[in-house]
Amino acid sequence: MRALVAVEAGEPTDVLRLESRPIPTPNAGQALIRVKATPIHASDLHVLRGRYGFSPGFPAVGGHMECVGRIAALGPDTGGLKVGERVVAAAVPAVPGPPVAGTWQEYLVADTRRLLPVPDHLSDSSACQLAVNPLTALLLVTRELDVQPGEWLLQTAAGSTVGRFVIQLSRHLGIRTINVVRRRDAVEEIKALGGDEVICTEDEDLLQRVAEIAGPVGVRKAVDCVAGPVGAQVSQALAPGGEVVVYGALSTHRQTDPAALTIPLQARSVIYETKAVRGFWLNRWFGTASPEDALRALSQVRGLVADDVLSIPRGQPFPLERFTEAVSLAEAPAHGTKPLFVFEDGRDEDDR
Repeated sequence: MRALVAVEAGEPTDVLRLESRPIPTPNAGQALIRVKATPIHASDLHVLRGRYGFSPGFPAVGGHMECVGRIAALGPDTGGLKVGERVVAAAVPAVPGPPVAGTWQEYLVADTRRLLPVPDHLSDSSACQLAVNPLTALLLVTRELDVQPGEWLLQTAAGSTVGRFVIQLSRHLGIRTINVVRRRDAVEEIKALGGDEVICTEDEDLLQRVAEIAGPVGVRKAVDCVAGPVGAQVSQALAPGGEVVVYGALSTHRQTDPAALTIPLQARSVIYETKAVRGFWLNRWFGTASPEDALRALSQVRGLVADDVLSIPRGQPFPLERFTEAVSLAEAPAHGTKPLFVFEDGRDEDDR
């Protein structure tokens, strides 16, 4: 089989190699998946650079997030699924937890407790993106913060993939959103998506605008994907007793110095107003959630996508041979399209 392998940690275009490898064999409790499509996330590339929260150990097959495919074989005495069944594999390594196979290969072995059956009417493009960004949005809104209908939810990076899912989910649940963006030209797009209020930091004061929008009651819950000074402003803008969950650090996207990955919080605000700032990382959630709970959450996401509550943008397919082009697109500014590695005839099922 073909596999895209990073020979060492470094810039993806420098260290990735297209290799031929033996097709692996599943053990008990495992399935062999014939991969159809798998996305290229920015976090996948940070793993290869050695800048993420875990290292796969090199050489390593790339892609440590998700894919869709069909079960080609089951390990001995493995039930619950059947050969030929179409499944999403949540290939996010649990932290703490055992290593998992990368998805940038034609076949991979996966724990059956990480496999979610998906209907054929759901395109490969949508199915292969179910298990990371939509799941993150669902967990942030409904579990990490338990935002209730009618409450305000403040979020940064509203135009990001997760940010858009947060808007769609909040609208469905009756939650009001205050959405922070960097560029004025993004404001109308976020409003059209269903965002209730939009703050543009290019020409607006975040603290002042939050106070104007939320009034005396204020905002008590926020999610932040930017960190740095913007993340600090989000904490400062919250009402006393408020909490912000930080799940990304876009302001330090290319930062290699760990000491520079900061959120400069105001001590007075944290102490006297008893505000909380904590993190969320999907890998650590998988490390603490039971397999049954993880599958329940994934099933909920599948239902939200099937019911068109969450709309996953169509990805752009690439064969493995064009990995340099695909990797470049994954980090292109405002590319708006998720690159996908696709296998077999190179077409998504929507095109058939």
